[in-house]
Amino acid sequence: MVLVLNRIYFPEGTQGSLEWNGALVCYTIELPWLGNQRRISCIPEGEYVLKKRYSKKFGWHLHVIYVSGRDLILIHPANNAKKELLGCIAPVTKHTGIGKGSSSRIALKKLKALVYAALECNIVVKISIQSACSAQV
Repeated sequence: MVLVLNRIYFPEGTQGSLEWNGALVCYTIELPWLGNQRRISCIPEGEYVLKKRYSKKFGWHLHVIYVSGRDLILIHPANNAKKELLGCIAPVTKHTGIGKGSSSRIALKKLKALVYAALECNIVVKISIQSACSAQV
């Protein structure tokens, strides 16, 4: 199973739409692209494996593994990339501004239902991150 994240880059943040089989699952927000620098940049484009993860802070969420030069990249709830993310990806129900969105927990719940069902059937789940177009790279 491969989810496709189509990104649009802006100096203030990164907007995305996450699809599976051509259907929209949710939108995403991330930090801007700043050369894959830890804690201040979104991760590079590419294909990554997703795993289930639990923490006291976020409860059940997703872990993006095998990211070159980075660790502990998560998909977790957040509505403001600059205030709440350190290189992670946040699913949102809609975009409200560059790097901002709303109803992140609802979007994550929808995404988890899809991904966790596949993982429970021992299906490898990947996320393919690509550029939809670039406002500024």
